[in-house]
Parts: sequence; structure tokens; C-alpha cells
Amino acid sequence: LRAAETKIYSRAVNRKEGESPMQCWGLTDIGCVRKMNQDAFEIRQLDRNTALCVVCDGMGGAKSGNVASSLAADVFSQEIQRTWTPSMEWDKADQMLKNAVKLANFTVYDQSKQFEEFSGMGTTLVAALVRGKQVSVVNVGDSRAYLINQRGIRQITRDHSVVQMMVERGELTAEMAKSYPGKNLITRAVGTEMTVLCDIFRQEAAKGDFLLLCSDGLSNLLDDQEVLFEVVHGVNKGRCCQRLLDIAISRGSPDNVTAVLISL
Repeated sequence: LRAAETKIYSRAVNRKEGESPMQCWGLTDIGCVRKMNQDAFEIRQLDRNTALCVVCDGMGGAKSGNVASSLAADVFSQEIQRTWTPSMEWDKADQMLKNAVKLANFTVYDQSKQFEEFSGMGTTLVAALVRGKQVSVVNVGDSRAYLINQRGIRQITRDHSVVQMMVERGELTAEMAKSYPGKNLITRAVGTEMTVLCDIFRQEAAKGDFLLLCSDGLSNLLDDQEVLFEVVHGVNKGRCCQRLLDIAISRGSPDNVTAVLISL
């Protein structure tokens, strides 16, 4: 049975006619097993041509993973909104993203040290800064960003996880990694250490492309071709996140599930 505490939130950034056609939708669900939703997301319009989307997946169980994810998403987004300028060059934008991760990490870590009930909390973070057809993606942990279009689907980010390291060393195939017992063990997280490394990916996009940010509650239950079909061939793009979550929930979704879709 679905948990009685199930809650769904959605937000959208829609541009006026004649301006950029970019649209963003986000949805998160508690899933079928968990008693608390420890995922969080943010969608913010920085200027008429630029959007910021963030997904965080908290960890820590009773140690307030929900606090870590919400705090990280909020601090990260506020810092980007504070420092962003429409004329900013992309190298400086990438540094801005790194600085925002650093601040989010410090804030979550500081809270975990100040309050015993928050001890050990942390969160993944994946975010996309989209200006026109230029995209910068930053990630920590195993929440993912995908580029999707008529030609197919490609994972932009690289998981910071034990199974990803094993795949890269040739100890596991990508198929074996999907069912490996330790697949949820991540090697980096925001807030668990005083410092954290993040990865930055620069991506060129085109009209008709989609970016999908998601927590592992979605990527663990849907394969790439299922995601591709729903995003590209689904009639109502505004309902795409709901359709993706519905599939995960129909399969028992043992984890919280979050998806943010950006249409370019």
C-alpha cells in the first residue's frame, strides 16, 4: 500500500510568447515504502533566458536527510540567484556553480555538527543552469542528469558511487550494476565532510532537446528506453514527470522519487 503520508509537489517556469520557449516541470513523491520524503527540488527563473533546476536526495534516515536535501537545494539556489548576472561568461558561471556547492556543503555540514539530531546527514545534488541552448550541469552523488531527444538518451553526469567505480574498473558490467547489492552506496555527498568535490559538465543543446534531472528513486526503476519513450513520445509534456513517477510507483517504488524536466 502507498504510504498515507504521500505528498506531491509541482512547479513550472513558463515563458511568455515571443520569449524563450524553455519550460520546466518538477514533481516529487514519497513512494510506496518510505515514511518521509527526503528528496527536494528547486526550479528558479534567473532572467528571461535563464533557468536553474536542482534535485537533491537526502540521506541519513532518522538523522534528517530531509533537512539536508531541503537545506542544500535552497542554499545552492539562493547563492546562484544572488551571484548570477545575464552577462556572465560560462567559465565564471561554472565557478559560480562550484562555489554554490561549496556553500551548500558547508551549511549542511555545519548544521550536522551543531545539532545532535542532524548528525551524519547529507544529500546528493544535481543541478542544471540553462541559458538559451547552453547548459552547465553540476553533480555530487548519484542523482542524475540526462540529455534526451529524438536521437536517443544519454546520461550527462557520472555517478559518484561504489558500483560506478566497480564498472569503471571492469569488475561489474553496467547490467550487473543495476542489481548489485551495494548499488546505493555513494562515494560523495553534500554535507557529510567539511569539503566536497563536484563535477561540472558543459552541454550544447538544441531546440527540441530535453534535460531530465532525477533522484535514484526514478533511475533505479526505469530503464533508459522507458524514460526516452515517455519524454519524447508522450503527448502532454507537462504531464511527463507524472507519467514517469506513476511507472515507478506502479513498481513499488521503495525510495522517494523525483523528476525535473526541462524542455528547450
